[in-house]
Amino acid sequence: MSENFEESLAVPVKTQRTRRQKMFAVVPTLLTLGNVACGFGSITFAAKLNGTETDPHNLFVAGLLIFIAMVFDMLDGSAARLAKNTSDFGAELDSLCDAVSFGVAPAFILVKFSTPFHGRMLWAIAVLYVMCAVLRLARFNVETGEEDTHESFSGLPSPAAAGTVAAFAVAYPEFLERIAEWQSSALESVRPDLDTFARMGLPFVTLAVGCLMVSRIRYPHVFNQLFRGRQNYHHMLQLIFTIAAVYVVREMAVPLIFCAFAFGAPLRALWGQIANRGWRNSRTSAGS
Repeated sequence: MSENFEESLAVPVKTQRTRRQKMFAVVPTLLTLGNVACGFGSITFAAKLNGTETDPHNLFVAGLLIFIAMVFDMLDGSAARLAKNTSDFGAELDSLCDAVSFGVAPAFILVKFSTPFHGRMLWAIAVLYVMCAVLRLARFNVETGEEDTHESFSGLPSPAAAGTVAAFAVAYPEFLERIAEWQSSALESVRPDLDTFARMGLPFVTLAVGCLMVSRIRYPHVFNQLFRGRQNYHHMLQLIFTIAAVYVVREMAVPLIFCAFAFGAPLRALWGQIANRGWRNSRTSAGS
């Protein structure tokens, strides 16, 4: 009698655990779908932009939604590991959503924002960026195993590349306010040129980060280094300066921060090669 009673209690407990595990398994999927929802929302707001006079509000929201998609992208992997529910399905779903949010959406913002740029070249750069983002995501799925510690990436991560493009959209309204504050006649005359310069510069930045995505340059995993016990004094100092820059210049600091991350690694790699070559040449001349 007692054994039957214990078995009858064990069945509901096991059922409750199964339901709880299923519920936790749904959370990472919902977070991943939140990522693609933000990407689609970004495209929707970018589609409202007029080619001649860019609406700062819609442009700001389009860029901001990409950053919200980045938050969902960071959370879904952590939620899957906490729920012990990592799977190939989740990885493939995450890549499909990233292709929309970090591939198509930034390219669409570029096309709608940089209208003074040459039309066909602008379209070609946008298409090349999308191709590089898709290639980057496919390569990441193939080369990354379950044992990978995710301390660094081979090539610029697609969220960072998308964030670099979206940062210009987020900073553009603040940029317009800053140049509108210039009251002197000399600066007043160059305001249209500064606006055109901002729109003309983004295609070159987008082309560069697209190429960096498919490169083999090593980039650090910022989230793991700052929030998973791998931080050091250098990382904490960078975080403090980043917060201070955002506090001082607000949205204007966002493109500077993302450009520093995107282009800092290749510049350091180039400087390392130059330094090594100079050291070898000095050793060779000393030996002769």
